[in-house]
Amino acid sequence: MSAPEELSLDVGGRHTVSALLDHPRDAWAMYVLAHGAGAGMRHVFMQSIADLLAVAGVATLRFQFPYTEAGKHRPDPPALLEDTVRAAVARAGEEALPLFAGGKSMGGRMTSQAQSREALTGVRGLVFLGFPLHAPKRPSVSRATHLGGVHIPMLFVQGTRDDLADMELMRGVCAGLGTRARLHVVEEGDHSFKVLKRSGRDPAQVMNEIRDAATGFMRTVLASS
Repeated sequence: MSAPEELSLDVGGRHTVSALLDHPRDAWAMYVLAHGAGAGMRHVFMQSIADLLAVAGVATLRFQFPYTEAGKHRPDPPALLEDTVRAAVARAGEEALPLFAGGKSMGGRMTSQAQSREALTGVRGLVFLGFPLHAPKRPSVSRATHLGGVHIPMLFVQGTRDDLADMELMRGVCAGLGTRARLHVVEEGDHSFKVLKRSGRDPAQVMNEIRDAATGFMRTVLASS
């Protein structure tokens, strides 16, 4: 597997952030993959899912948010995070592949917020890898309110032990979104998709499951469009 291409993204003329483009020769889709609040684009989870998607023919564009680019720990204001998502989507669109967007935890939520405010150009669907529905162990659906303004298909990949997404609440959110939303449940998975030993599965099997859920969703969306 070839090394990803290193890029720089301009965010509204105010910030420049790094990005990584993985583009397999047989790519049939592109996924703009935003990182979570506590780890950047090179985190082992981000690298692993990008590698697995590449083998399956899905290109990825990973990128840093300005605060991670600057080595800070506190996330930027939502407006800046959303602008960064838009800059990444715009660059990914240059690859002339069907576009999907989303990401891990906060990155996915910021992508959906951006989509709800103004449609992300060319994006066919959103893929959330651990949507952070609420603060840890503080069940609420307030963070899902904006999803009503998202009018493209959405896939929620969620672990049953996720402290940031009570499963019953998540099922209710998805049901309320109707046919726009699909929920894939990772049994015994926490917010990082780590599973208990009693599950009988190893990390590689879980990551393959996540990859298969994402690519299956993308193919379904493309087949129906």
